[in-house]
Amino acid sequence: MKRFKRILWGAVIVLIVLIIGGTIVADVFLDDIAKKGIETVGPEIAKVSVKLDGVHLSLLTGSAKIKGLVIGNPEGYKTPHAINVGSVAVGVNPLSVLSDKIVVRSVRVEALEITFEGNPFGKNNLKKIMDNVNDVAKSGAAPSTNAPVQAGNKPDGKYEVDDFLITGAKVHFSPTGMGGKEITLPLPPIHLTDLGRNNDGLTATDLTRRVLDAVTSATLKAVSSAVTGIGKGAENVGKDTGKAVGEGANKITKGIGNLFGK
Repeated sequence: MKRFKRILWGAVIVLIVLIIGGTIVADVFLDDIAKKGIETVGPEIAKVSVKLDGVHLSLLTGSAKIKGLVIGNPEGYKTPHAINVGSVAVGVNPLSVLSDKIVVRSVRVEALEITFEGNPFGKNNLKKIMDNVNDVAKSGAAPSTNAPVQAGNKPDGKYEVDDFLITGAKVHFSPTGMGGKEITLPLPPIHLTDLGRNNDGLTATDLTRRVLDAVTSATLKAVSSAVTGIGKGAENVGKDTGKAVGEGANKITKGIGNLFGK
């Protein structure tokens, strides 16, 4: 009897080791699959290049870490990329990956840097990317991927994100006519909650649209406020030199447009 118990416990231990070992091996393969999937689906949604340094998934903890995510610029813009993300930490309900709606408990984005190019009052790179995402959403086309399709991980699957937080974000821009000097502005935390919670969930395109819209809005607000401040400074100089306020205001309006060469 004792011998049987030893054999039984030995078998259980071996089984546990095999399960954990198999999970670790699966994690390694899933890392490559996830990286390929993001770099394939991302460009289909935003119509710009999407690259990242790496992805680490853990089936045991239901967590994922993404490092070095870089979103390129639309055609016609000069800077190398529009958005550069240092790290993203994701917490997922592990059981939900087998269902029609994947439940993401939390997303934490840190060290997000935006390179703004264009006019905050007109055409710019972020608005163009936003337009691209909106066009895909309107078309109803589901992004595809060359990665193997797993249960609960279909290209047209739905997602729920309970808590999405971006902290430590910055925006860089270089107004024309300021000697190429780059201005860097901090962005306030961007916090989104209950995305897709009270319905069947959001598609990858709709989720991208919600997040990108929040990032674009915060960026445009920061840049336009900075430019308006520059304009007010110019207005004060005009007053000090005895120029008419109305005449100075017209020049300021034109000057703001000239700052961005648009």
